[in-house]
Amino acid sequence: MAIRTQESLSGFIASDPQLRETSKGDARFYARIGKEHFRREDDGTFTQTETTFHHLVMFGRSAEHAYERMAKGDNFIAEGYTRTVNFEREDGQAVESEEFVAKKIGHDAARTRYEVDRSPRTSINRETPSFESPTYSAPAASASGLSL
Repeated sequence: MAIRTQESLSGFIASDPQLRETSKGDARFYARIGKEHFRREDDGTFTQTETTFHHLVMFGRSAEHAYERMAKGDNFIAEGYTRTVNFEREDGQAVESEEFVAKKIGHDAARTRYEVDRSPRTSINRETPSFESPTYSAPAASASGLSL
């Protein structure tokens, strides 16, 4: 079976995140993000070039979780897609821009120190099988003999 992939984006949260409602009443997370760029030199070193800034949005429960966990300055990795948006500035000028719509977001483990809470989440309508559960089955070994 093919591995389904999406676009990914890494960077840092450059503005204070905002949580608002859409016209339909869904949560909408918004942050201005920064993306650092580097150029590889002939001697193997890297030179930092201009940082670019972009819009990042999320919707629904994921937006609420992101707002609880993300803060200005945090390094992140996100999965989602890029889309073109059109809007009107306060001065009436029409603008076409791009934004990254994140479906998932988390702190960049290579740049962030943190602790992981592995205690089970409580949920009203959802059961998560544990590794000891009879409904859980470990992945089969691959052709190379290594398990995933």
